[in-house]
Amino acid sequence: MQSILNIADQLGINADHLEPYGKYAAKLSEGLWEEVSSRPNGKLILVTAMNPTPAGEGKTLTTIGLTQGLNRIGHKAVAALREPSLGPCMGMKGGATGSGCAQIVPAEDINLHFTGDIHAVTSAHNLAAAMLDNHLMQGNALQIDVNRIVWKRVVDMNDRPLRRIVIGLGEGNGVVREDGYMITTASEVMAVLCLAEDLQDLIKRLGRMVVAYNQAGEPVTVNHIGATEAMSVLLRHAIKPNLVQTIEGNPVLIHGGPFANIAHGCSSVRATRYGLKLADYVVTEAGFGADLGAEKFLDIKCRQTGLIPSAVVLVATVKALKYNGGVKKDELAAQNLDALREGLLNLKRHIENMRKYGLPIVVAVNRFATDSEAELAEVVTFCREMSCEVALSEAWAKGGEGAEALAKTVAIAAAASRAGEEFRLLYPDHTPLREKIKIVVREIYRGADIRFTPKASRALSRIEEQFGHELPVCMAKTPYSFSDNPKLLGAPTDFVMDISDVRISAGAGFVVVETGAIMTMPGLPKEPAALRIKLHEDGTVSGLE
Repeated sequence: MQSILNIADQLGINADHLEPYGKYAAKLSEGLWEEVSSRPNGKLILVTAMNPTPAGEGKTLTTIGLTQGLNRIGHKAVAALREPSLGPCMGMKGGATGSGCAQIVPAEDINLHFTGDIHAVTSAHNLAAAMLDNHLMQGNALQIDVNRIVWKRVVDMNDRPLRRIVIGLGEGNGVVREDGYMITTASEVMAVLCLAEDLQDLIKRLGRMVVAYNQAGEPVTVNHIGATEAMSVLLRHAIKPNLVQTIEGNPVLIHGGPFANIAHGCSSVRATRYGLKLADYVVTEAGFGADLGAEKFLDIKCRQTGLIPSAVVLVATVKALKYNGGVKKDELAAQNLDALREGLLNLKRHIENMRKYGLPIVVAVNRFATDSEAELAEVVTFCREMSCEVALSEAWAKGGEGAEALAKTVAIAAAASRAGEEFRLLYPDHTPLREKIKIVVREIYRGADIRFTPKASRALSRIEEQFGHELPVCMAKTPYSFSDNPKLLGAPTDFVMDISDVRISAGAGFVVVETGAIMTMPGLPKEPAALRIKLHEDGTVSGLE
């Protein structure tokens, strides 16, 4: 690894604008933005994917590899990524810093506590929860309805028993009521951190977050319970983007970490804006498949910021195509052209969906050692028949060299892009919320209709009455299917999407729509990744890959 001073120097960042966290990571100062804000923007490249297998398809790896590839062919490129959550690191997926020859480092630090940003979000969120319950105990001057408290607590871990709990038991311990936990990445504080333009915007967004409703049915906010300023103090360092490097010594901005299946799935606006002022290309990712991460990136982040990607990179793998074509997980290594062709319908739909936004698309086929030449040729031929640019990526095995072909293809697509003129959102702001949900389900998922639970229908009506219908919708849905059923793979159509709950995120500026059996607190699998993690005598860590 290179000194973080050397990495900063590649972007023309003076050491005075760094706040180092050891030798290999640093936060960017507020003064840096004042220095670079008037510069023209570079080009923004969005990396997304087809619907994945449970193991993921290498979207982060491709983002890192593409960044390395762009630098190898003579461009100044920086990656903008989300910070890993301890939940998946200790749960099913393990670490989230790439792998092979396309990684960001120091991987162990980034995967674990890093610079403390996620801890700060946890602390700020739980401060609001503590002050809310203290207000109830101290007389409840705001006349909060204890049956309509919507602010749960959070922890950065997959811990299913905390989904529903009872608090306040025992004399003098507060008001006894039912509560629950979400994972920190689902916290609205995380969304606010990632969407805030600056510290003052952060404070305004924190203050308008809704924590409960009073006896008259009116929203009670963080401002009302007096927690805003103290929360902003806890987040004053967390709002600054973090600078690290790829394994090849290329700069990476890593900041914020909302999940895309239960939150909006994008790294911070601030990191993106810094990158666009400092480099020719910013390569960023949106979590899970394009039906989740990319849709939210475009309909929420781009809507709020005015940012427009010059191109979309859609990651596909032979194994994910076969998985969506009906092959069982333990049989994905075997060649199966029939299943692959069936799975191509999933890829086709994602291509069609991204074209609805008026953006150029490049399919990146992330190559695995088990892929046959016949399978790879099938995918490439299919993409070309769809008039879609395509390139094989061997970033895992060869790093930037293995991503050069992809980098050249993306650079050509971005140079010819007319996204600034042709980009369009899926729905206009003034569309009623119910119709916005229907549009996403119909246009992106290809469902026939939506079905609300009585609870969800009442919540949506209340939100429209109190907050209007100008806000975009943030769909909370399984990443494995276009539908709300994770077992319905491939390219299903004409299904009915069940809406189980709807909640306002007034600080983040969107409405969260929970579908099916989606959980805001994941659980650990039968064999958690934590079982593989080991601390060695020399202080090194293994098992976080």
